[in-house]
Amino acid sequence: MFDTRQKPRDRQKVVVSVGSRSLSQGDQGAREVIQDARDEAFKIKKAAEEEARIIREESLEIEKRIAQKEDSLDQKSSQITRQEKELEETITTYKKRDVELSKVREDLVRKLGKISSLTSEEAKKLILENLDGELKSEKAKRIKEAEEEIKATAQEKGREILVNSMVAGATDWVAEYTVSTVKLDSEDIKGRIIGKEGRNIRSFELATGVDVDLDSDVAGEVRLSSFDAIRREIAKIALQWLVKDARIQPTRIEQLVEKAKELIEKDMSEAGAKAAHELGLYNLPQEALDRLGRLKFRYSYGQNQLIASLETGKIAKKIAQEVGADPIICATGGLFHDIGKTEMEKEGTHVELGVELAKKWGFPQAVINCIAQHHEDEPFSAIESIVVHLGDAISGARPGARHEAVEDYIKRLTDIENIAASFTGVDKAYAIQAGREVRVIVKSDVIDDDGIVTLSHEIRQRLEKELTYPGQITVTVIRETRAVDIAK
Repeated sequence: MFDTRQKPRDRQKVVVSVGSRSLSQGDQGAREVIQDARDEAFKIKKAAEEEARIIREESLEIEKRIAQKEDSLDQKSSQITRQEKELEETITTYKKRDVELSKVREDLVRKLGKISSLTSEEAKKLILENLDGELKSEKAKRIKEAEEEIKATAQEKGREILVNSMVAGATDWVAEYTVSTVKLDSEDIKGRIIGKEGRNIRSFELATGVDVDLDSDVAGEVRLSSFDAIRREIAKIALQWLVKDARIQPTRIEQLVEKAKELIEKDMSEAGAKAAHELGLYNLPQEALDRLGRLKFRYSYGQNQLIASLETGKIAKKIAQEVGADPIICATGGLFHDIGKTEMEKEGTHVELGVELAKKWGFPQAVINCIAQHHEDEPFSAIESIVVHLGDAISGARPGARHEAVEDYIKRLTDIENIAASFTGVDKAYAIQAGREVRVIVKSDVIDDDGIVTLSHEIRQRLEKELTYPGQITVTVIRETRAVDIAK
């Protein structure tokens, strides 16, 4: 049998070997612990440095704000100091003026005291002073006479310019009336226009927006009525085609009405472009030219508005060339001055609506001013606005321009004055500017300042309710107090 027990020397070797291995593992664990500690220390140091950086930045920001507030306080302090100084200077100035006024008052009192005991020399001096004043008055009189002479010369020159402008703006004018009628070959066609149970005439009125009057006093005639002249013209053309075609039924009516609309739109566009080119105006927006052409079917007192606008543009352009104004601005403003009259469906005066359209199309401000000021609703801002105003006045006032009977014109003005004068407290009433304005003078002892506001409103309501008139009427109520005495 073998002896399994080790010898003492061998056991020692085993123990040493095992101990070395244990020591090696312990060193490795210690190094790991040290490394972890170093990592943790590095992290703590990094976090501390970051926190310190943030604190420094916040400190700098706070210092900056404090410095800004100090600057602001310094500025306010300086401003207050300056204001106090200015206040002191103002007080000092007023004190000096008060002293000066006191001296003047004392001088006046002293002079008044001496008036009753003037010497011959003093009287002579006083007379010379009065004579000097009279000479000043004579100088002023001479200056005024010179001004009157200049005005007379200017008026003569102005008349010459206006005459030349009227010659330049003269156009062939044919009286046109707003009543649209269609001639029929026979009375039998009226039956086809009406249709079975009236379906044809209902379809026609619905498609065109006009009223058809078959009970005309003239045999073989149909009358078309509508406030919109364009609709009336479309209906007239469509009805003429239907009468010739003889195929009158709802579907055919709609087709021909649409065709007539296209024809009228093209006609208006061409008319607008032709009017602009006749004045030498090019590169205008197509929308503006189309809208301008709509004036071809609008009339005022029998005056075709497109012809009137073209005539105004011609006159304004001629005047501008004579007086040195901008002829393009004047021609454009004259041509489009009444463009607001094409806005049939909107509220407002044609001046306000025209300005709105001109801004929409990007017209120059000078042209917009011409439109806004051609009835003096606003003060004139430039010579071009005055020129367009003159062109419009000449065009509307020339003989043959408007076909309103004199009796109707006088009756309309009389009715305006009578309505305004019928209110209590009214002294006098005058219709001016061809009935565009009524001036009402009230009794100051009957109507106070607040009452004139109410009175103007009531007169405006009566005029709107009882009269028919073109455009608008401005109601101006005047209240004044006068003191009159007579020197004998």
